[in-house]
Amino acid sequence: MSGHAAPGGDERDPAPAVHPDDEPDLLRDQFRQLLRYRWLIALGIALGVLGGGWLGISGADSYTATTEITVRPLPLDSSGAASAAGGTSMGSERRTALSSVVAERVADALDSGRRPQQLAADLQVTNPPDTRMLRFSYTAHSPRAAARGANAFAAAYLGNREQDAEARAASMVDSYEKQREPLLKERDRLAEEIASSGREGALDGTLSAHSSVVSRIAELNGSISDLRAEDTTPGRVVTEAVPPDAPAGPGLPLLLGLGAAVGVGLGLLAAWVRLVFDPAVRTPGDVVRALHAPVLGTLPRRRGRRREKRAERRARSRPLLAGGRLAEEYRSVAFRLAYDETFARRRRVLVVPPRGGIGTALAASVNLAASFAEMGKEVLLLEADLRTPSLTERLRHADGLRPGWARAPGHGTIGWPAGYRVPIDAGESGVFDLVPGHRVSKVPRALTSSAVSRLIGHADDSDSVLLVLAPAVLSYADAIALIDRVDCVLLVCDPREVRRDDLARVRELVAGAGGCVLGALLHSEGTGGDAGRGGASGPASPPDRGLPPRPHPAEFVREGVGLRVLDR
Repeated sequence: MSGHAAPGGDERDPAPAVHPDDEPDLLRDQFRQLLRYRWLIALGIALGVLGGGWLGISGADSYTATTEITVRPLPLDSSGAASAAGGTSMGSERRTALSSVVAERVADALDSGRRPQQLAADLQVTNPPDTRMLRFSYTAHSPRAAARGANAFAAAYLGNREQDAEARAASMVDSYEKQREPLLKERDRLAEEIASSGREGALDGTLSAHSSVVSRIAELNGSISDLRAEDTTPGRVVTEAVPPDAPAGPGLPLLLGLGAAVGVGLGLLAAWVRLVFDPAVRTPGDVVRALHAPVLGTLPRRRGRRREKRAERRARSRPLLAGGRLAEEYRSVAFRLAYDETFARRRRVLVVPPRGGIGTALAASVNLAASFAEMGKEVLLLEADLRTPSLTERLRHADGLRPGWARAPGHGTIGWPAGYRVPIDAGESGVFDLVPGHRVSKVPRALTSSAVSRLIGHADDSDSVLLVLAPAVLSYADAIALIDRVDCVLLVCDPREVRRDDLARVRELVAGAGGCVLGALLHSEGTGGDAGRGGASGPASPPDRGLPPRPHPAEFVREGVGLRVLDR
């Protein structure tokens, strides 16, 4: 065995750079991937429409009436903001309008049986900018109740403000009167003293004190008169609420449309989150980014259920080789491999799936062998699946035909490879050789034997191609044991069933073993063998009762005759 590295392997490891011109294509690809989660988008739309319908139905019997009032500044306002600005603090007035004191007055006025907190919950008070106006908007289940509520809150606020101003004025009058009472007594005492005094010096001092007391009493009387004459009108109603003609809110049709729009956004967001956290590979672009290798081909999608059942019934009596669109796709992949510089140096390719069954990879290896034979190459197909070998049960033998470079069949070897090659008739494509696999007790020893190395060395001849079929890379180590001699790997996978980390793991294993991944052949469930002329992934049909039992391969070697393997 040789431990060389695959030619050109280093060039395939770095991730391909994204050109700025490819960004629109990436966006379109991501949008198409989002559309894979149509059920999430449909669920988001359904939730949005239901939410909009619920808001529309619940708001259909809600009516809003509005009362507007202007707030009159009062000289008796004692708030710091009002005194500093020389006017009224509208923020304080708005909070007062929403207070429980006003709500209690409304509850007493309406006598509706509702608590003040419930009434205040249906009220909204706003202050238009740069105005001394308050707008009372009240929502109720009927137009008349909405108008009554708005007017009642406006009246309650004005009444509370007026009562508060009158209370403050009365309190200040009482305070002034209490200050005036001792002054009146002092005035009367000084007047008696002036009347009884006979000395001129004493009379002048008493007259001065009397005059000062009288002046102070006059000031207090003036303040009392001003307070009693103060206008305590708190404001006036500019617009009185009237019963509204239509319910409040945008209406049911508009809410349904808005709900659908919001639902689309939510659905796309949910689909994007699902796409970000989805480990599965969904598109060929994901395969390229995870594998750092191109997609060499995509097999046609599976048939409909009825046509597929008919094809399966016909496949029991037909060879494994494909025809029609499927055969053309295999020819396209074979041509791409033939012109690949890395493959052209060695002409060896290992056909494997990442994990799971080997059915589609088996069909791909057979049809690629037929395509290379059609190009005039001398093809050897090596079935390295020593756990569930099945090619001899699915292919037909070509009588008397054998490529020249595979003339030496071996002499009586009982291990694997058994030393014989079966010529396979590929119809119009020609003939290729098959080294069938069979069960062995020690698979790793058989795969790393010198006989296998000598057999693989035949591909170094001119115009020769070696195709090796092996089990899944992530299920068994069989493929890894062959990479140092086969070099190039063709991965056959279903992008909907494989994970991105699976492809990255395959790439790491292949590169670590000294090989390189030529590319990927994508298929969907059921393609690769059940289209055209036969299926590779389905079970083998039962043997024909009229045929004799198939002897052990070693017997054919001893007899030196060709092996005709009938399709089962």
